[in-house]
Parts: sequence; structure tokens; C-alpha cells
Amino acid sequence: MYLIDRVSNKIKKIKQMTFSELGFKERGHLQEWLEGNPEALGEELLIIQKEFSGFNDTNERLDLLALDKKGNAVIIENKLDDTGKDVTWQALKYASYCSTLTKEQIRNIYQQYLDKQAKGEEATNKLVEFFNNTEYEELTINHSQSQRLILVAGSFRKEVTSTVLWLLNYKIKMQCFKATPFALDDQLFLTLEQIIPTKDAEDYTISMVDKAQEDLSTREELKTRHHIRLEFWSKLIPKIKGKATIFQNSSPSKDHWISSGGTGISGLSYNFIITKSYVSVELAISKSDTLANKQVFDELKKFETEITNDFGNTLSWERLNNKKMCRVSYYLEGVNLFEKADWDRMMNFLIENMIKLENAMKEPLKKVKRKLNEKEDAE
Repeated sequence: MYLIDRVSNKIKKIKQMTFSELGFKERGHLQEWLEGNPEALGEELLIIQKEFSGFNDTNERLDLLALDKKGNAVIIENKLDDTGKDVTWQALKYASYCSTLTKEQIRNIYQQYLDKQAKGEEATNKLVEFFNNTEYEELTINHSQSQRLILVAGSFRKEVTSTVLWLLNYKIKMQCFKATPFALDDQLFLTLEQIIPTKDAEDYTISMVDKAQEDLSTREELKTRHHIRLEFWSKLIPKIKGKATIFQNSSPSKDHWISSGGTGISGLSYNFIITKSYVSVELAISKSDTLANKQVFDELKKFETEITNDFGNTLSWERLNNKKMCRVSYYLEGVNLFEKADWDRMMNFLIENMIKLENAMKEPLKKVKRKLNEKEDAE
């Protein structure tokens, strides 16, 4: 790895190091880095516990326990400069232990983790936020045979890579990340490279995982609430066709929301929301970076008066300071998705106000986009 010096038009070698040479430890450093920045593993993960030892009849403890966006439990095992030869067996044991955890047990485990951080946060609320504001009682977490394993180390022994590749053939969901530190003068750098599956192999492996998820989803859709949502969306979506520029390619879903692009800004979407107590239309600001979301929200709020006048009603401006996303919403309360007598009123509200929301936001969003582009150019 080299550093490009634009001034001198030269490159300078960045020296590859080992964690031991730099004095870094597995638990005190590598584990802490991943706990604080799990997205370094290439996806959005929710860390729910570290050094977890809540298994019956054993004193073993896993490094990090997380959830992914599909509700799968993710066991993350860290080794420093060398995996050792038994890490796969160790990780598989932890996956088997975690496979029996119920949703309520996971919530309690996460609450214990949050309590240690002394921030006064509620696990239920954090889980709802992570899973796109799906109501807690409707969350499906850690379903059968869905556990994933992530191994992180400076180098992997052949005993490990051979075993992992073999397990992948049996649809055991495993990934190996090579963690490499680098040094340049007083600066230190870290790369996390997924080495198993390789990209080509990952494409094939993901297709198997998707098939498993499809099977799980099909079973879930047998539940009444999913059938009702599918029926509701199947009736609503044709009604908005041709009346707006958004939601023209949307399909019915079992979820309680449907999203559409058309905002002109990456990470922003228009959402329909349906629940058993209210429905709403919203502009969701959900970029991967929290600060970027707050900046977009603050810029857009400068046009609140203009947007309110164009929309015709007072919107709910929700900056959500303790959460990653922000949103601007308009609600209709006192209706129930599971009461079909409410459906006409709900659909009329959603379609009418989504069209108004899109029209009211169109010009302000263009102005916000220009402002953001000017700021990026200035930097």
C-alpha cells in the first residue's frame, strides 16, 4: 500500500505491520474497534453484547454478538495475528449455543449491554429503530438455522480456510476478514478485507442465502398480518399509478411500509406507513452517516414555511437526535389496518397526502441538493 503525495507527485510506501509489533491486543483493541464500528465489516450490524457468556453449563464466552438487518444472529470471533487451528470449532459451538436464544432473551441480552453503557437507552426502542421502525411484537429475530459467523484475524491457517470453504457448501453462513495494520510515520491504518467467500464465490453463496430467506419469508407470510398487508398494498398501489411520479414501480409487500425514490438525493426516500393505530406519509432521511442525515434535515427545515404552505397542513418535523435517521411526516391516527372498514379512508389519506408531499418537497429538495453539492465542492 502506498500514499499518494499530490504536491510532490510521488508515492510513499505504507509499511505493513502486525498487531503484536504495534502492541495491540485482541480484546483491548481489535474487539473495541469492531464494537464501535461494525460497519467496517461491510454491512450495517447492531452489536448487542460483547464478551457474552450467558450460556448454560459452560464458561465459554464469544467476542461480539450482533444482529443483521434480516434479524439473523451474527457471531463475531476475533483473533489477532493468527487464527489458531480451532477457531472454526469454537465459532460453531457459539452458533449452536445462540441458536436457542428467543427474541425476548435477545432483547434482555441487549438491554444488559445498553445498561453497561449507562446511557439510559431502551433495547426495545433500539431494536425497533434498527429494523426500520417495525413494531417490536412483529419482529422476527434469530429464526431457526439462520445464525451467521464472522471470523476476523491478521492471518488464517489452512486448517481454518479449508474448513470454512467446506462448511459454505453446506449453507453454513460464514465470512473471513483479514485485518491488517499499516504504519506511516506516526500514523496507523487498518484494512479489513473479506477473503472468504471471495467476491465470485460470495455471489453464489448469497444466492443460496437468499433462497433460504425466501423460504422463511414464505412461511411468515402465512400469518394473517402479512396476508392483510399484502392485500392492502395490492389495492393501494394501482390507485396511485399515474397520479404521481413516485411509487410507479412499487410492488405489494408483507412489510408495514413501502418506499420509493424520486427525491433526487441519495439516502432519501418517500414512505407509506401502515400500522394498527395510524397511517402516515413521510420523507425519510436515512443515509448511512448520522451527521449527514442531521445536516440534510437542518437544511431542509429552513424551507419549513414554504413546504407547509404548499402542503396545506402542518407536518411533523422529526430530527430524532438520538437516532441515525430523520423524517418529515404527516399522520392519520385512529385507524386500524386490521379493520377493513378503515381501508378506504386510509388509502385516500395516503394517496392524497403523498402527492401533496412530493409536490411540496420537490423544489426545496433541489435547493438542498445544490447546497450540499456547493459544500462538497468547497471542501
